[in-house]
Amino acid sequence: MILPSLIVILIIGGIASWIVARRSTVVARWIAVVSVLADFATCLGVWMARAGRSQFTPERWFVECNVAWIPQFGIHIHLAIDGLSLALLLLTYFLGVMAVLCSWTEIQERVGFFHFNLLWVLAGITGVFLATDLLLFYLFWELMLVPMYFLIGIWGHERRIYASTKFFLFTQLSGLLMLIAIVALAVFHYQSTGVFTFDYEQLLQTTLSPRAARLLMLGFLIAFAVKLPAFPFHTWLPDAHTEAPTAGSVVLAGLLLKTGAYGLIRFVLPLFPGPSHELAPLMMTIGVIGILYGAVLAVGQTDLKRLVAYTSVSHMGFVLLGVFAGNQIALEGAVVQMISHGISTGALFILAGLLQERLHTREISQMGGLWETMPVLSGAGLVFAMASLGLPGLGDFVGEFLVLLGTYRANVGLATVATLGLLAATLYGLRFAQGAFQGPNRHHWRLPDMRPREWAALGLMMICLVWIGLYPQPVLRAIRPSLATAQQSALPQELVRR
Repeated sequence: MILPSLIVILIIGGIASWIVARRSTVVARWIAVVSVLADFATCLGVWMARAGRSQFTPERWFVECNVAWIPQFGIHIHLAIDGLSLALLLLTYFLGVMAVLCSWTEIQERVGFFHFNLLWVLAGITGVFLATDLLLFYLFWELMLVPMYFLIGIWGHERRIYASTKFFLFTQLSGLLMLIAIVALAVFHYQSTGVFTFDYEQLLQTTLSPRAARLLMLGFLIAFAVKLPAFPFHTWLPDAHTEAPTAGSVVLAGLLLKTGAYGLIRFVLPLFPGPSHELAPLMMTIGVIGILYGAVLAVGQTDLKRLVAYTSVSHMGFVLLGVFAGNQIALEGAVVQMISHGISTGALFILAGLLQERLHTREISQMGGLWETMPVLSGAGLVFAMASLGLPGLGDFVGEFLVLLGTYRANVGLATVATLGLLAATLYGLRFAQGAFQGPNRHHWRLPDMRPREWAALGLMMICLVWIGLYPQPVLRAIRPSLATAQQSALPQELVRR
């Protein structure tokens, strides 16, 4: 019952925070922190138990829970965890704690309802990373959207209604396409086997005609590409990031985008190997376009949160490139990039929130010279800006390097063009660091530096990035068996050698 408890703890914690906040907002905040920490400790225990066996075993699932829910329709509460799920769940709870901490002083209205929505988003993300029944996966996929809509729409900034509505429409409509594809896949499985089921393992054995496989794959692919977000389905992202409260931006950039990449690796590649192979060159090209497009637009932004949002489009382009490059190295790089980007971009959004809280503006032109009055916060900003541009020794570098190395083996031209994105990343990274922190203090800012709570949150994120940057082996050992399983049933090896 370990896996259902991960979801139940967050759901109950959210309700408890909402109720208790009527008497004490501080207790409500602590309930949220303890709920997420309890899940983090549980997953860390699973990780330590597996790592203690000298290496992660090649068995399919570490822990599994399978209970019949609606057996007449073949629907089960089937939850399972492997190395890929475990790594992303640890990221979920780590950033979940950071999201609660960074909202500690920012959110002062309807505190209980805020934490209710935050914990329910985390519960939905947990379900997405655990569900191996496709209908259950879709339910958790939708569960993420509604509380995220409220987080942006209630606690966001000036254009919050526009941003939250756009976010909801994009993700909801693309999700409906996935639902149609899921039901159609189950029907095809029934026609070929006589068994109606939504179980992932059984649906992997479904025999499909090439035309049916292509159509069904598009239903999944569009939903995941919107959530990733891949060019040209990214237009909801800058608005959502800009208008969301800090905690919302952290969850959105650090976690929700990762569910799209997870869906590509977990479902699209294994369920539809033929169409994945056919579309790989196109998807890799879209990934490269996203890398350059996001980086170039990031350079031109004057709003700090909007700048960070466009860097996410660029970084997720690397993930898309790695997923479809067709070899193990690129796939491992994509997952490392997902984890590193979640931490580094989450930290940048926390920094943007701290600056907005102190300066009451996000315009880079209104900053400058902040190092003089806030040296610790400025130093942290410099470190995370360097992480975002892929400085060696930090986590993002490992992910991007592995993706480019794997892509080079698959397509030299695309790998070469994608490398130009690193040059553009240098420009926006330096523009952020110099524009906000360096230079003379022309506006004569006199502001408080980082507080202990803020320092603890950003310090932990910094340690994680350095750890992944210098010693990524534990992460790679954990995810390798899961990615090898996806790879074996996915892209043919001819693409690797081409």
